[in-house]
Amino acid sequence: EVRLVESGGGLAQSGGSLRLSCAASGYIYNRRCMGWFRQGPGKEREWVAAIDFVGLTTYADSVKGRFTISQDSTKDTLYLQMSDLKPEDTAIYSCAAGSRPCTNGDSYEQDHYTYWGQGTQVTVSS
Repeated sequence: EVRLVESGGGLAQSGGSLRLSCAASGYIYNRRCMGWFRQGPGKEREWVAAIDFVGLTTYADSVKGRFTISQDSTKDTLYLQMSDLKPEDTAIYSCAAGSRPCTNGDSYEQDHYTYWGQGTQVTVSS
């Protein structure tokens, strides 16, 4: 079993920055691939970024160059550094964990992940 708890959401102005954290616990090999997803108001949940066990990262085109996904050395905390925020980044952000490596090629798919956090709200004002 893996438990994921997000924190760090809040209100930011357009062009501002926020850093989200996701505290992870449980069997580490169930966390080979970690990802961030978001669901904006009236929208479906979409993939944001993923990081694998050796630190390789991938990003959705909409956030590339603005967001950075990372983990601490123990791999117990996942981060999402968000910069140059835009109103369209407003969403509930959730972290997710899966036992299959990200390099399987489908780390952007929700089905790649088994465990999910409860989410944290990010609101960007214009």
